[in-house]
Amino acid sequence: MTTPSQSALTWQDGAIPVSTRFDDPYFSKNDGLSETRHVFLQGNDLPARLTPGFHAAELGFGTGLNLLALSLITKTPTRFTSFEAFPLATADIARALEHFPEARAIADPFLSAWSLGQTRFQLGPITAEIILGDARETLAAWPHKADAWFLDGFSPAKNPELWSPEILTEVARHTAPQGTFATYTAAGHVRRALQDAGFQVERRPGHGSKKHMSAGTLR
Repeated sequence: MTTPSQSALTWQDGAIPVSTRFDDPYFSKNDGLSETRHVFLQGNDLPARLTPGFHAAELGFGTGLNLLALSLITKTPTRFTSFEAFPLATADIARALEHFPEARAIADPFLSAWSLGQTRFQLGPITAEIILGDARETLAAWPHKADAWFLDGFSPAKNPELWSPEILTEVARHTAPQGTFATYTAAGHVRRALQDAGFQVERRPGHGSKKHMSAGTLR
């Protein structure tokens, strides 16, 4: 996939992609797949909540690692929508996923679709759609509500637009009753904005060297 807004990368230790636009890695240096499982899956009480038609949504698609991690834990028909402004090239995604053999082993249907420019595809039981463009515009226009949100943009300090009160209010507006969110960040201004948007917010133990993360439920 090639678009004018495609992200530029450098590679840390030859394996970890780092966005030159945001000067931030695409996943944790301390085992990104483990962090995804701890933060986004456990943080949203998955797979326990997965029932047919469950809808997970995400801010920041990146390498697709969160989608693949979700696919590894479910046989339940599930919907997955991700919002991404700066899509990666297929070759870069494939290179990044080599770092996670378990995820790479199931990634071929996704990589094949992505290489053809397809942003809607099937990955096992998951029907995935990646919505390209600025989430400040695309999320507001989205007609659906998610049961669980993975808030996985680059660091709030480096990508503040994706953590603004306005966009987190849109996240709440696009959350089903009793829906949840989880995120690796515990930044005070992000937690306050999520509370103001209507979530009950908890600070929880983070992954690896990160002391805290955040998760919560729509009030």
